[in-house]
Amino acid sequence: MKPEVARQRIETAIEQYGRLAANAIELVLNEVRSDLGAEAVNELIDEFDLELLYNITPMESDYSNS
Repeated sequence: MKPEVARQRIETAIEQYGRLAANAIELVLNEVRSDLGAEAVNELIDEFDLELLYNITPMESDYSNS
């Protein structure tokens, strides 16, 4: 999924579901992580302030330090 599409889907979920949009947003973020990685997810979380509004926390890196 392209970042632009993810942004549009998150905006649509917020408009449609308001405070109840967390589940729809989580589905978008899972698809973004699968396609683009955790960094892209974290950028969207920051951009839309999802941690504060929906208690959606940033993801850890896709890479381990071990």
